[in-house]
Amino acid sequence: MAKIKLRPLDDRVVVKPQDAEETTAGGIVLPDSAKEKPQRGEVIAVGPGKLLDNGNRGTLSVAVGDVVIYGKYGGSDIEIDGQEVKILRESDILAKIMA
Repeated sequence: MAKIKLRPLDDRVVVKPQDAEETTAGGIVLPDSAKEKPQRGEVIAVGPGKLLDNGNRGTLSVAVGDVVIYGKYGGSDIEIDGQEVKILRESDILAKIMA
């Protein structure tokens, strides 16, 4: 994957969604219209953290390279350098997948 030059602000995270499933568990090939939006992706950039009342920055629970699960309708879908990415707040991330 080419390096994307993007720096999210505050507690925002940039995620590259994983591809949607091409087939069902029974082996049926799904057309594009029947594929569900992926809710899993790899973190490719993180912001510096939310600015707290005391002037310090809060630390994020995710880092570049983590695979996460996020809400179906959370964040904003954008295209940068021909790649579809999702920008969401850390609070939109539901879980981190542990390898």
